[in-house]
Amino acid sequence: MTPKDMMAFDGNAEDLGISKSALMENAGKSVADHIINTLDPCKVTIFAGNGGNGGDGFVIARHLLNNGYSVELLFLGDPSRIKSPETLQNWTAIGNISLGINLLEIKIITDSSALKEVDSPVIIDAMLGTGIKGKIKEPISEAIDLINESKSIKIAVDVPSGLDPLTGEVPDKAVEADFTLTFHKLKNGLKNAKTKYVGNIILYDIGIPAEAETFLGKGDLLRLKNRNMDSHKGHNGIVLVVGGSQDYSGAPALAALSAFKAGVDLVYVACPQSVSQTIRSYSPDLIVNSLSNDLITEDDVDKIVELSKKADSVVIGCGMGIDNETALAINEIISEIKNPMIIDADGLKLVYTDIIKEIKSDIVVTPHSAEFKELFGIEMPPEFEDKVEIVTDVASEHKSTVLLKGVIDIISNGQKTRFNKTGNPGMTVGGTGDCLAGLTGALMAIGHDGFEAACLGAYINGRAGDMATEKYKYHFKASDMIKYIDDAFR
Repeated sequence: MTPKDMMAFDGNAEDLGISKSALMENAGKSVADHIINTLDPCKVTIFAGNGGNGGDGFVIARHLLNNGYSVELLFLGDPSRIKSPETLQNWTAIGNISLGINLLEIKIITDSSALKEVDSPVIIDAMLGTGIKGKIKEPISEAIDLINESKSIKIAVDVPSGLDPLTGEVPDKAVEADFTLTFHKLKNGLKNAKTKYVGNIILYDIGIPAEAETFLGKGDLLRLKNRNMDSHKGHNGIVLVVGGSQDYSGAPALAALSAFKAGVDLVYVACPQSVSQTIRSYSPDLIVNSLSNDLITEDDVDKIVELSKKADSVVIGCGMGIDNETALAINEIISEIKNPMIIDADGLKLVYTDIIKEIKSDIVVTPHSAEFKELFGIEMPPEFEDKVEIVTDVASEHKSTVLLKGVIDIISNGQKTRFNKTGNPGMTVGGTGDCLAGLTGALMAIGHDGFEAACLGAYINGRAGDMATEKYKYHFKASDMIKYIDDAFR
Protein backbone atom coordinates (compact mmCIF):
# COMPACT_ATOMS: atom_id res chain seq x y z
CA MET A 1 0.00 0.00 0.00
CA THR A 2 1.26 3.49 -0.87
CA PRO A 3 1.12 6.55 1.43
CA LYS A 4 -1.44 8.09 -0.93
CA ASP A 5 -3.60 4.97 -0.61
CA MET A 6 -3.48 5.34 3.18
CA MET A 7 -4.48 9.01 3.03
CA ALA A 8 -7.29 8.19 0.61
CA PHE A 9 -8.63 5.40 2.82
CA ASP A 10 -8.48 7.72 5.86
CA GLY A 11 -10.61 10.22 3.93
CA ASN A 12 -13.00 7.53 2.74
CA ALA A 13 -13.43 6.27 6.31
CA GLU A 14 -14.45 9.80 7.25
CA ASP A 15 -16.99 9.71 4.39
CA LEU A 16 -18.40 6.57 6.00
CA GLY A 17 -18.78 8.40 9.33
CA ILE A 18 -15.55 7.35 11.04
CA SER A 19 -13.73 10.53 12.03
CA LYS A 20 -10.01 11.11 11.58
CA SER A 21 -9.94 11.90 15.30
CA ALA A 22 -11.17 8.37 16.03
CA LEU A 23 -8.49 6.88 13.77
CA MET A 24 -5.78 8.97 15.44
CA GLU A 25 -7.03 7.92 18.86
CA ASN A 26 -6.97 4.26 17.83
CA ALA A 27 -3.48 4.56 16.36
CA GLY A 28 -2.03 6.27 19.42
CA LYS A 29 -3.73 3.86 21.82
CA SER A 30 -2.37 0.88 19.85
CA VAL A 31 1.20 2.10 20.42
CA ALA A 32 0.54 2.89 24.08
CA ASP A 33 -1.05 -0.53 24.63
CA HIS A 34 1.97 -2.20 23.04
CA ILE A 35 4.25 -0.50 25.59
CA ILE A 36 1.89 -1.15 28.50
CA ASN A 37 1.66 -4.85 27.60
CA THR A 38 5.41 -5.34 27.25
CA LEU A 39 7.10 -2.96 29.71
CA ASP A 40 6.53 -2.01 33.32
CA PRO A 41 5.91 1.70 34.00
CA CYS A 42 9.05 3.71 33.26
CA LYS A 43 10.09 6.99 31.70
CA VAL A 44 9.24 7.35 28.01
CA THR A 45 10.52 10.16 25.76
CA ILE A 46 8.31 11.03 22.80
CA PHE A 47 9.71 13.06 19.91
CA ALA A 48 6.69 14.58 18.12
CA GLY A 49 6.31 16.65 14.97
CA ASN A 50 3.50 19.01 14.01
CA GLY A 51 1.71 16.66 11.58
CA GLY A 52 -0.52 13.63 11.99
CA ASN A 53 2.38 11.52 13.27
CA GLY A 54 2.87 14.04 16.08
CA GLY A 55 -0.84 13.83 16.84
CA ASP A 56 -0.42 10.08 17.33
CA GLY A 57 2.42 10.91 19.73
CA PHE A 58 0.19 13.19 21.84
CA VAL A 59 -2.39 10.40 22.12
CA ILE A 60 0.33 7.94 23.13
CA ALA A 61 1.49 10.34 25.87
CA ARG A 62 -1.99 10.66 27.31
CA HIS A 63 -2.58 6.90 27.52
CA LEU A 64 0.85 6.21 28.99
CA LEU A 65 0.25 8.82 31.70
CA ASN A 66 -3.05 7.14 32.55
CA ASN A 67 -1.15 3.92 33.17
CA GLY A 68 1.55 5.27 35.47
CA TYR A 69 4.34 6.01 33.00
CA SER A 70 6.49 9.13 33.18
CA VAL A 71 6.41 11.01 29.87
CA GLU A 72 8.84 13.53 28.44
CA LEU A 73 7.21 15.04 25.34
CA LEU A 74 9.54 16.91 23.01
CA PHE A 75 7.56 18.88 20.43
CA LEU A 76 9.84 19.74 17.52
CA GLY A 77 8.38 22.81 15.86
CA ASP A 78 6.02 25.70 16.35
CA PRO A 79 2.55 24.87 17.76
CA SER A 80 1.07 27.72 15.69
CA ARG A 81 2.00 25.77 12.54
CA ILE A 82 -0.09 22.70 13.35
CA LYS A 83 -2.49 22.37 10.41
CA SER A 84 -4.28 19.11 11.15
CA PRO A 85 -7.43 19.72 13.27
CA GLU A 86 -6.99 16.30 14.89
CA THR A 87 -3.37 16.98 15.81
CA LEU A 88 -4.29 20.41 17.18
CA GLN A 89 -7.10 18.89 19.23
CA ASN A 90 -4.71 16.40 20.83
CA TRP A 91 -2.02 19.05 21.35
CA THR A 92 -4.58 21.16 23.21
CA ALA A 93 -5.63 18.14 25.28
CA ILE A 94 -2.10 17.20 26.31
CA GLY A 95 -1.38 20.84 27.10
CA ASN A 96 -4.38 20.98 29.41
CA ILE A 97 -3.29 17.74 31.09
CA SER A 98 0.16 19.21 31.78
CA LEU A 99 -1.46 21.69 34.15
CA GLY A 100 -2.40 18.85 36.53
CA ILE A 101 -0.42 16.70 38.94
CA ASN A 102 1.16 14.01 36.77
CA LEU A 103 4.45 12.71 35.41
CA LEU A 104 4.37 14.79 32.21
CA GLU A 105 7.01 17.23 31.02
CA ILE A 106 6.48 19.10 27.73
CA LYS A 107 9.32 20.87 25.94
CA ILE A 108 8.86 22.88 22.75
CA ILE A 109 12.02 22.57 20.63
CA THR A 110 12.49 25.13 17.88
CA ASP A 111 16.29 25.12 17.90
CA SER A 112 18.39 21.97 17.72
CA SER A 113 20.75 23.38 20.37
CA ALA A 114 17.98 22.80 22.93
CA LEU A 115 18.11 19.04 22.36
CA LYS A 116 19.96 17.01 25.00
CA GLU A 117 20.98 13.39 25.37
CA VAL A 118 18.02 11.16 26.23
CA ASP A 119 18.14 9.04 29.40
CA SER A 120 14.77 7.28 29.05
CA PRO A 121 14.56 3.49 28.66
CA VAL A 122 12.09 4.00 25.79
CA ILE A 123 12.08 6.52 22.95
CA ILE A 124 9.12 6.99 20.62
CA ASP A 125 9.63 8.53 17.18
CA ALA A 126 6.43 10.38 16.19
CA MET A 127 8.08 13.14 14.15
CA LEU A 128 7.50 12.64 10.41
CA GLY A 129 5.82 9.32 9.70
CA THR A 130 4.84 9.35 6.01
CA GLY A 131 5.50 13.08 5.71
CA ILE A 132 9.06 12.94 4.35
CA LYS A 133 10.13 15.44 1.67
CA GLY A 134 13.80 15.65 0.70
CA LYS A 135 16.52 16.67 3.13
CA ILE A 136 15.59 16.52 6.81
CA LYS A 137 15.36 19.97 8.41
CA GLU A 138 16.41 21.04 11.87
CA PRO A 139 15.64 20.43 14.67
CA ILE A 140 14.37 17.02 13.44
CA SER A 141 17.71 16.20 11.82
CA GLU A 142 19.54 16.57 15.14
CA ALA A 143 16.77 14.65 16.90
CA ILE A 144 17.27 11.68 14.56
CA ASP A 145 20.99 11.67 15.39
CA LEU A 146 20.25 11.77 19.14
CA ILE A 147 17.74 8.93 18.87
CA ASN A 148 20.14 6.75 16.89
CA GLU A 149 22.97 7.36 19.37
CA SER A 150 20.79 6.30 22.30
CA LYS A 151 20.86 2.82 23.84
CA SER A 152 17.12 3.08 24.59
CA ILE A 153 14.43 0.91 23.04
CA LYS A 154 13.40 2.88 19.94
CA ILE A 155 9.83 2.65 18.66
CA ALA A 156 8.82 4.32 15.38
CA VAL A 157 5.17 5.28 14.93
CA ASP A 158 3.83 4.16 11.52
CA VAL A 159 7.12 4.77 9.60
CA PRO A 160 10.59 5.67 10.96
CA SER A 161 11.18 9.40 10.40
CA GLY A 162 13.32 9.93 7.32
CA LEU A 163 12.41 6.65 5.62
CA ASP A 164 10.59 7.02 2.29
CA PRO A 165 7.26 5.22 2.91
CA LEU A 166 6.85 4.47 -0.79
CA THR A 167 10.29 3.06 -1.67
CA GLY A 168 11.91 2.21 1.66
CA GLU A 169 14.94 4.32 0.72
CA VAL A 170 16.60 6.87 3.02
CA PRO A 171 17.35 10.02 1.01
CA ASP A 172 19.14 11.75 3.91
CA LYS A 173 18.98 10.08 7.32
CA ALA A 174 16.38 8.11 9.26
CA VAL A 175 15.58 6.82 12.72
CA GLU A 176 17.00 3.31 13.28
CA ALA A 177 14.06 1.76 15.11
CA ASP A 178 13.97 -1.44 17.11
CA PHE A 179 10.24 -1.66 16.47
CA THR A 180 7.98 -0.03 13.88
CA LEU A 181 4.32 -0.03 14.88
CA THR A 182 2.33 0.66 11.74
CA PHE A 183 -1.39 0.85 10.99
CA HIS A 184 -4.09 -0.71 8.81
CA LYS A 185 -1.86 -2.22 6.12
CA LEU A 186 1.85 -2.48 5.47
CA LYS A 187 3.25 0.41 3.44
CA ASN A 188 5.38 -0.49 0.42
CA GLY A 189 8.37 1.29 1.91
CA LEU A 190 8.32 -0.85 5.06
CA LYS A 191 8.36 -4.02 2.96
CA ASN A 192 11.42 -2.82 1.05
CA ALA A 193 13.35 -1.09 3.85
CA LYS A 194 16.47 -2.39 5.56
CA THR A 195 15.89 -4.01 8.95
CA LYS A 196 18.44 -1.53 10.31
CA TYR A 197 15.77 1.16 10.05
CA VAL A 198 12.46 -0.61 10.66
CA GLY A 199 13.45 -3.31 13.17
CA ASN A 200 10.53 -5.60 14.00
CA ILE A 201 7.37 -4.45 12.21
CA ILE A 202 4.05 -4.87 14.00
CA LEU A 203 0.77 -4.07 12.25
CA TYR A 204 -2.28 -2.73 14.12
CA ASP A 205 -5.89 -2.41 13.02
CA ILE A 206 -7.15 1.11 13.80
CA GLY A 207 -10.75 0.70 12.63
CA ILE A 208 -10.65 1.56 8.92
CA PRO A 209 -13.38 -0.66 7.42
CA ALA A 210 -12.91 -2.66 4.23
CA GLU A 211 -15.55 -0.45 2.61
CA ALA A 212 -13.14 2.53 2.78
CA GLU A 213 -10.95 0.65 0.32
CA THR A 214 -13.61 -0.83 -1.93
CA PHE A 215 -16.05 2.11 -2.16
CA LEU A 216 -14.83 5.33 -3.73
CA GLY A 217 -15.03 8.36 -1.48
CA LYS A 218 -13.83 11.89 -1.01
CA GLY A 219 -10.42 10.60 0.05
CA ASP A 220 -9.86 9.32 -3.49
CA LEU A 221 -9.80 12.93 -4.72
CA LEU A 222 -6.30 13.06 -3.22
CA ARG A 223 -5.25 10.91 -6.17
CA LEU A 224 -5.99 13.69 -8.67
CA LYS A 225 -2.97 14.95 -10.57
CA ASN A 226 -1.81 18.46 -9.70
CA ARG A 227 -1.24 20.96 -12.48
CA ASN A 228 2.42 21.85 -13.03
CA MET A 229 2.82 25.59 -12.42
CA ASP A 230 5.41 25.77 -15.26
CA SER A 231 3.14 24.15 -17.83
CA HIS A 232 1.81 25.80 -20.97
CA LYS A 233 -0.97 25.09 -23.47
CA GLY A 234 -1.35 21.40 -24.16
CA HIS A 235 0.70 20.18 -21.19
CA ASN A 236 -2.42 19.49 -19.13
CA GLY A 237 -4.14 17.11 -21.47
CA ILE A 238 -5.71 17.08 -24.92
CA VAL A 239 -8.84 15.04 -25.60
CA LEU A 240 -10.35 13.96 -28.91
CA VAL A 241 -14.09 13.18 -28.87
CA VAL A 242 -15.27 11.11 -31.84
CA GLY A 243 -19.03 10.90 -32.23
CA GLY A 244 -22.23 12.49 -33.35
CA SER A 245 -24.63 11.71 -36.21
CA GLN A 246 -27.45 13.45 -38.02
CA ASP A 247 -29.81 12.71 -35.14
CA TYR A 248 -27.42 13.22 -32.21
CA SER A 249 -25.38 16.40 -31.80
CA GLY A 250 -25.70 16.84 -28.03
CA ALA A 251 -23.89 13.69 -26.91
CA PRO A 252 -20.39 14.53 -28.22
CA ALA A 253 -20.83 18.14 -27.10
CA LEU A 254 -21.68 17.06 -23.54
CA ALA A 255 -18.66 14.73 -23.47
CA ALA A 256 -16.39 17.50 -24.76
CA LEU A 257 -17.68 20.13 -22.32
CA SER A 258 -17.29 17.70 -19.40
CA ALA A 259 -13.70 17.06 -20.45
CA PHE A 260 -13.05 20.79 -20.26
CA LYS A 261 -14.60 20.93 -16.81
CA ALA A 262 -12.10 18.26 -15.71
CA GLY A 263 -9.27 20.66 -16.47
CA VAL A 264 -7.75 19.64 -19.81
CA ASP A 265 -6.26 22.30 -22.06
CA LEU A 266 -7.79 21.39 -25.41
CA VAL A 267 -10.73 19.35 -26.68
CA TYR A 268 -11.11 18.33 -30.32
CA VAL A 269 -14.41 17.00 -31.63
CA ALA A 270 -14.52 14.90 -34.80
CA CYS A 271 -18.13 14.69 -36.02
CA PRO A 272 -20.21 14.48 -39.20
CA GLN A 273 -20.50 17.70 -41.16
CA SER A 274 -24.26 17.75 -40.66
CA VAL A 275 -23.89 18.41 -36.91
CA SER A 276 -20.55 20.22 -36.79
CA GLN A 277 -22.05 23.72 -36.75
CA THR A 278 -24.50 22.76 -34.01
CA ILE A 279 -21.68 21.37 -31.86
CA ARG A 280 -19.61 24.54 -32.45
CA SER A 281 -22.53 26.58 -31.15
CA TYR A 282 -22.32 24.88 -27.72
CA SER A 283 -19.02 26.57 -26.96
CA PRO A 284 -16.35 28.59 -28.79
CA ASP A 285 -13.77 26.60 -26.81
CA LEU A 286 -14.39 23.39 -28.76
CA ILE A 287 -12.19 22.67 -31.78
CA VAL A 288 -14.65 21.00 -34.17
CA ASN A 289 -13.49 18.99 -37.17
CA SER A 290 -16.10 18.18 -39.81
CA LEU A 291 -16.20 14.68 -41.30
CA SER A 292 -18.76 13.09 -43.67
CA ASN A 293 -22.19 14.54 -44.25
CA ASP A 294 -24.55 12.62 -41.95
CA LEU A 295 -22.57 9.88 -40.21
CA ILE A 296 -19.05 8.58 -39.63
CA THR A 297 -17.88 6.21 -42.38
CA GLU A 298 -14.71 4.49 -43.53
CA ASP A 299 -13.89 7.61 -45.55
CA ASP A 300 -13.26 9.37 -42.21
CA VAL A 301 -10.89 6.81 -40.70
CA ASP A 302 -7.62 8.37 -41.86
CA LYS A 303 -8.63 11.86 -40.72
CA ILE A 304 -9.69 10.63 -37.28
CA VAL A 305 -6.54 8.56 -36.79
CA GLU A 306 -4.43 11.58 -37.78
CA LEU A 307 -6.36 13.82 -35.37
CA SER A 308 -5.79 11.30 -32.58
CA LYS A 309 -2.05 11.90 -32.86
CA LYS A 310 -2.62 15.40 -31.45
CA ALA A 311 -4.49 14.04 -28.43
CA ASP A 312 -3.58 12.29 -25.18
CA SER A 313 -6.81 10.30 -25.05
CA VAL A 314 -9.80 9.53 -27.28
CA VAL A 315 -13.48 9.30 -26.32
CA ILE A 316 -15.36 7.38 -28.98
CA GLY A 317 -19.00 6.49 -29.48
CA CYS A 318 -21.12 9.33 -28.03
CA GLY A 319 -24.14 9.90 -30.32
CA MET A 320 -22.43 8.04 -33.15
CA GLY A 321 -25.47 6.02 -34.26
CA ILE A 322 -25.41 2.33 -35.18
CA ASP A 323 -25.32 2.38 -38.97
CA ASN A 324 -23.44 -0.51 -40.60
CA GLU A 325 -21.03 1.89 -42.31
CA THR A 326 -20.22 3.42 -38.95
CA ALA A 327 -19.64 0.00 -37.43
CA LEU A 328 -16.95 -0.77 -40.04
CA ALA A 329 -15.37 2.64 -39.46
CA ILE A 330 -15.27 2.51 -35.67
CA ASN A 331 -13.61 -0.91 -35.55
CA GLU A 332 -10.96 0.23 -37.99
CA ILE A 333 -10.42 3.43 -36.00
CA ILE A 334 -10.13 1.59 -32.69
CA SER A 335 -7.66 -0.86 -34.22
CA GLU A 336 -5.40 1.92 -35.52
CA ILE A 337 -5.47 4.47 -32.70
CA LYS A 338 -2.60 4.14 -30.24
CA ASN A 339 -3.97 6.46 -27.54
CA PRO A 340 -5.75 5.53 -24.30
CA MET A 341 -9.44 5.20 -25.25
CA ILE A 342 -12.88 5.37 -23.69
CA ILE A 343 -15.53 3.47 -25.65
CA ASP A 344 -19.03 4.58 -24.71
CA ALA A 345 -22.66 4.63 -25.80
CA ASP A 346 -23.14 3.63 -29.47
CA GLY A 347 -19.50 2.63 -29.62
CA LEU A 348 -20.32 -0.25 -27.25
CA LYS A 349 -22.94 -1.52 -29.72
CA LEU A 350 -20.56 -1.42 -32.66
CA VAL A 351 -17.13 -2.50 -31.43
CA TYR A 352 -16.05 -6.13 -31.79
CA THR A 353 -14.85 -7.69 -28.54
CA ASP A 354 -11.99 -9.45 -30.36
CA ILE A 355 -10.61 -6.05 -31.28
CA ILE A 356 -10.72 -4.89 -27.64
CA LYS A 357 -8.62 -7.92 -26.68
CA GLU A 358 -6.01 -7.11 -29.31
CA ILE A 359 -5.55 -3.43 -28.41
CA LYS A 360 -2.35 -2.74 -26.49
CA SER A 361 -3.29 0.78 -25.30
CA ASP A 362 -5.32 1.55 -22.16
CA ILE A 363 -9.02 0.91 -22.84
CA VAL A 364 -12.06 1.81 -20.73
CA VAL A 365 -15.55 0.63 -21.64
CA THR A 366 -18.55 2.17 -19.84
CA PRO A 367 -21.67 0.02 -20.32
CA HIS A 368 -24.85 -0.25 -18.31
CA SER A 369 -26.27 -3.78 -17.92
CA ALA A 370 -28.07 -3.86 -21.31
CA GLU A 371 -25.00 -2.56 -23.15
CA PHE A 372 -22.83 -5.05 -21.26
CA LYS A 373 -25.01 -7.90 -22.54
CA GLU A 374 -24.88 -6.55 -26.11
CA LEU A 375 -21.11 -6.09 -25.98
CA PHE A 376 -20.00 -9.24 -24.14
CA GLY A 377 -23.01 -11.52 -24.58
CA ILE A 378 -23.51 -11.94 -20.83
CA GLU A 379 -26.70 -11.05 -18.99
CA MET A 380 -26.15 -9.46 -15.60
CA PRO A 381 -27.58 -11.46 -12.67
CA PRO A 382 -29.54 -9.66 -9.92
CA GLU A 383 -27.08 -10.44 -7.11
CA PHE A 384 -24.40 -7.78 -6.63
CA GLU A 385 -21.65 -10.29 -5.75
CA ASP A 386 -22.27 -12.18 -9.01
CA LYS A 387 -22.10 -8.93 -10.99
CA VAL A 388 -18.75 -8.13 -9.41
CA GLU A 389 -17.37 -11.54 -10.33
CA ILE A 390 -18.53 -11.22 -13.96
CA VAL A 391 -17.17 -7.69 -14.42
CA THR A 392 -13.82 -8.68 -12.91
CA ASP A 393 -13.53 -11.77 -15.12
CA VAL A 394 -14.49 -9.89 -18.30
CA ALA A 395 -12.06 -7.06 -17.56
CA SER A 396 -9.27 -9.58 -17.02
CA GLU A 397 -10.09 -11.51 -20.19
CA HIS A 398 -10.23 -8.37 -22.35
CA LYS A 399 -7.26 -6.65 -20.66
CA SER A 400 -9.28 -3.47 -20.22
CA THR A 401 -11.12 -1.49 -17.57
CA VAL A 402 -14.86 -2.12 -17.35
CA LEU A 403 -17.06 0.50 -15.69
CA LEU A 404 -20.47 -1.10 -15.24
CA LYS A 405 -22.93 1.74 -14.59
CA GLY A 406 -25.71 1.08 -12.12
CA VAL A 407 -27.16 2.07 -8.75
CA ILE A 408 -23.71 1.04 -7.50
CA ASP A 409 -21.11 1.33 -10.25
CA ILE A 410 -18.61 -1.55 -10.50
CA ILE A 411 -15.17 -0.67 -11.87
CA SER A 412 -12.55 -3.34 -12.51
CA ASN A 413 -9.40 -3.90 -14.55
CA GLY A 414 -9.26 -7.58 -13.61
CA GLN A 415 -6.70 -7.05 -10.84
CA LYS A 416 -8.38 -4.27 -8.85
CA THR A 417 -12.08 -3.64 -8.32
CA ARG A 418 -13.81 -0.62 -6.76
CA PHE A 419 -17.42 0.44 -6.24
CA ASN A 420 -19.08 3.84 -6.52
CA LYS A 421 -22.34 4.86 -4.87
CA THR A 422 -22.51 8.55 -5.82
CA GLY A 423 -25.34 9.50 -8.19
CA ASN A 424 -29.12 9.45 -7.98
CA PRO A 425 -32.31 8.67 -9.97
CA GLY A 426 -32.20 12.13 -11.57
CA MET A 427 -29.22 10.94 -13.58
CA THR A 428 -31.36 8.61 -15.69
CA VAL A 429 -31.84 11.65 -17.93
CA GLY A 430 -30.06 11.41 -21.28
CA GLY A 431 -26.50 12.73 -21.49
CA THR A 432 -25.13 11.99 -18.03
CA GLY A 433 -23.29 8.97 -19.43
CA ASP A 434 -21.71 11.20 -22.08
CA CYS A 435 -20.53 13.48 -19.26
CA LEU A 436 -18.96 10.46 -17.56
CA ALA A 437 -17.17 9.46 -20.76
CA GLY A 438 -15.78 12.97 -21.24
CA LEU A 439 -14.65 13.17 -17.62
CA THR A 440 -12.93 9.80 -17.79
CA GLY A 441 -11.25 10.71 -21.06
CA ALA A 442 -9.97 13.94 -19.55
CA LEU A 443 -8.57 12.16 -16.51
CA MET A 444 -6.72 9.74 -18.78
CA ALA A 445 -5.38 12.64 -20.84
CA ILE A 446 -4.10 14.29 -17.65
CA GLY A 447 -2.11 11.15 -16.81
CA HIS A 448 -4.28 8.74 -14.83
CA ASP A 449 -4.34 5.13 -15.97
CA GLY A 450 -7.63 3.72 -17.21
CA PHE A 451 -8.66 2.12 -13.93
CA GLU A 452 -7.98 5.19 -11.80
CA ALA A 453 -9.57 7.51 -14.38
CA ALA A 454 -12.72 5.36 -14.49
CA CYS A 455 -12.91 5.27 -10.69
CA LEU A 456 -12.44 9.02 -10.30
CA GLY A 457 -14.71 9.76 -13.25
CA ALA A 458 -17.56 7.69 -11.82
CA TYR A 459 -17.21 9.25 -8.39
CA ILE A 460 -16.96 12.85 -9.63
CA ASN A 461 -19.74 12.47 -12.20
CA GLY A 462 -22.09 11.01 -9.59
CA ARG A 463 -21.10 13.69 -7.10
CA ALA A 464 -21.92 16.41 -9.65
CA GLY A 465 -25.31 14.79 -10.11
CA ASP A 466 -25.86 14.76 -6.35
CA MET A 467 -24.97 18.45 -6.18
CA ALA A 468 -27.41 19.18 -9.01
CA THR A 469 -30.25 17.57 -7.02
CA GLU A 470 -29.75 20.11 -4.24
CA LYS A 471 -30.99 22.82 -6.61
CA TYR A 472 -33.16 20.93 -9.12
CA LYS A 473 -34.30 17.88 -7.09
CA TYR A 474 -34.56 15.20 -9.80
CA HIS A 475 -35.58 17.67 -12.50
CA PHE A 476 -32.27 18.52 -14.13
CA LYS A 477 -30.65 18.01 -17.51
CA ALA A 478 -27.13 16.77 -18.23
CA SER A 479 -26.24 20.34 -19.24
CA ASP A 480 -27.35 21.48 -15.77
CA MET A 481 -25.21 18.81 -14.12
CA ILE A 482 -22.07 19.88 -16.00
CA LYS A 483 -22.09 23.17 -14.07
CA TYR A 484 -21.26 21.22 -10.90
CA ILE A 485 -18.38 19.12 -12.19
CA ASP A 486 -15.63 21.52 -11.11
CA ASP A 487 -17.18 21.72 -7.61
CA ALA A 488 -17.32 17.91 -7.51
CA PHE A 489 -13.52 17.82 -7.86
CA ARG A 490 -13.16 19.46 -4.44
